[in-house]
Amino acid sequence: MLVLSLICTSGLVYAADGNAGDLSMSALTLTTNADGSQEYSVTLQILIFMTALSFIPAAIIMMTSFTRIVVILAILRQAFGLQQTPSNQVIIGLTLFMTLFIMTPVYNEINARAIQPYLQEELTSVEAVSKAIVPLRAFMLEQTRLKDLGTLAEMAGIENVDSPADLPMTVIIPAFIISELKTAFQIGFILFIPFLIIDLVVASILMAMGMMMLSPMIVSLPFKLMLFVMIDGWNLVIGTIATSYGMGG
Repeated sequence: MLVLSLICTSGLVYAADGNAGDLSMSALTLTTNADGSQEYSVTLQILIFMTALSFIPAAIIMMTSFTRIVVILAILRQAFGLQQTPSNQVIIGLTLFMTLFIMTPVYNEINARAIQPYLQEELTSVEAVSKAIVPLRAFMLEQTRLKDLGTLAEMAGIENVDSPADLPMTVIIPAFIISELKTAFQIGFILFIPFLIIDLVVASILMAMGMMMLSPMIVSLPFKLMLFVMIDGWNLVIGTIATSYGMGG
């Protein structure tokens, strides 16, 4: 609020006719260039950027590979039967770096298309945002099922589009999130099965031995850890996640 107040206060200037009571927001303007393009004033660009900072965490979580990775790792921890190992900090940290790894090609394209031309003053801020959305939209559409797109488009009352790329981001983003959750659950299910089998075998053995008071989780946990280490589980999990996004193909 303090930053917003300072920006708005700096935008209030006295009118040219000298009337002290006439104030204008000349610092917050939208200028039309000679070629027809539009450009926001620097003060307004700062205001928009400061406002966008509050949406950056949501954008990182919902418009990148973050959702799929963190759900898979959470399911994997549940399959082990561990509540705090790996800790939430480790899971979030690994997810962030894996997201950075997977999203690097998209960022490089955004940097080449929008960021660098904007810094070199070859594009206006509005044009830069429009060009930056293109690679991100392409990434999301590659991971989104047509069924999810169709459902959201129908709910939004959109019909007869030439291609999925013509759909607005308000349709693409929720469809992408739904598809990511389904894919994460599918991969998580596959990862869960071997650990579930170990739990069933250990429970059956303990039942046959009459050791019903002993928790099968205590006995099965070492076997789960041994199996995961022997098959180089972390390498397989991370490789599977990266491959699901077409990395290394």
